[in-house]
Amino acid sequence: MQPSYVWFSLAVLLIIAELTTGTFYLLMVALGLAAGGVAAMAGLAFPAQAALAALVGVIAILLLRRSRFGKTRRAGSVASNPDVNLDIGEEVSVAQWGADRRARVSYRGAEWDVELAGDQPPAPGRFRIVELRGNTLIVKPRQG
Repeated sequence: MQPSYVWFSLAVLLIIAELTTGTFYLLMVALGLAAGGVAAMAGLAFPAQAALAALVGVIAILLLRRSRFGKTRRAGSVASNPDVNLDIGEEVSVAQWGADRRARVSYRGAEWDVELAGDQPPAPGRFRIVELRGNTLIVKPRQG
C-alpha cells in the first residue's frame, strides 16, 4: 500500500470523527495528515512526511485558536444567559413594590415573584428581566 494512502485514510477517519465532536481541532490535525500524504506523494522520506504533518497540524491548531472559532466562550451564569433562558430580555409590568424590593406579577399566564436588581428606588413601571433565580424574576428598569 502506498504511504500516501495511509496518510489520506487517517485524514478521512479524523474528518469523520470531527463530525461527531463538533469542534474544529480534529479537522486541523486532519489537515496535517493530508500534508503528510502530499509529502508522501512528493517522494519525501517518512521522517520528513511526519515532520511536515506535525508542523502543518500545529500551525493549523494555533491559527484556529486565534480565530473566532477557537475562542472559548465564558459560560457565565446560566441564570442570566439568554441562550439558555428565553425569558431574559423580556419585559414585565410591576404595579407596586413591597418594602423588601420584591413584588408579584403575572407573566406568561402565571404569578411570579419579582426582585429589583441594583440600587434603583422601587417605582411602578415596566422592567426588563435580567436573570432567573428559581421562580424569581430579577429585573432592572427598562431603558428608554
